[in-house]
Amino acid sequence: MARRQIKIRGVGNPTVLAAMQTVPRDRFIPEGYGDAAFGDHPLPIGHGQTISQPSIVALMTDALGVGPGDRVLEVGTGSGYQAAVLAELGCEVFTTEIIPELAAQAETLLRNLGYNVTVGTIDGYFGWAEHGPFDGIIVTAAVNHVPEPLIEQLAPGAALVAPIGAVDATQTLYRFTVDSNGDVRSEDLAAVVFVPLTGEDRRPRVHPPDL
Repeated sequence: MARRQIKIRGVGNPTVLAAMQTVPRDRFIPEGYGDAAFGDHPLPIGHGQTISQPSIVALMTDALGVGPGDRVLEVGTGSGYQAAVLAELGCEVFTTEIIPELAAQAETLLRNLGYNVTVGTIDGYFGWAEHGPFDGIIVTAAVNHVPEPLIEQLAPGAALVAPIGAVDATQTLYRFTVDSNGDVRSEDLAAVVFVPLTGEDRRPRVHPPDL
């Protein structure tokens, strides 16, 4: 993985860069893409889903600010690549995937690569409360508002990173944190394009920082 491409996104964290270099992205991509597996662009993985480009994975991972022993929830397992990067950082990873075929494929691949990741075939919009609270939550599909269940499952001082906006256009990648008064703070990280989150994300669109 080209470190220069990742650093263009402003990610210089050596721990994140090392994890990106270690996880074999080509293993998470269907056969037939050859060297495209190592380029900085998303690729289809079937079922209308994609694997994110490495620079975005690095940016989101860095924004979470997690490390060894931290409990992290990923919403949208997809190929399992993002979960593998988090596991490589030493995190205890819980990941949800609503498409059973993708969940099964990712669980098998992660296990075969030696990553101890808990995969749930559930609607990640509601989080995974039985395993919370989480030291970080990452949403790897576009939502048109901040899912309240995810905010509620954040540990004090933890971050939620998610692409917010219209699902048929460019979204904004936000980092959300909850302060000591319970107020949600947001930080605009980048313009991104993600496939939409499937499941119960059907409420009217609201301004991203609002619940």
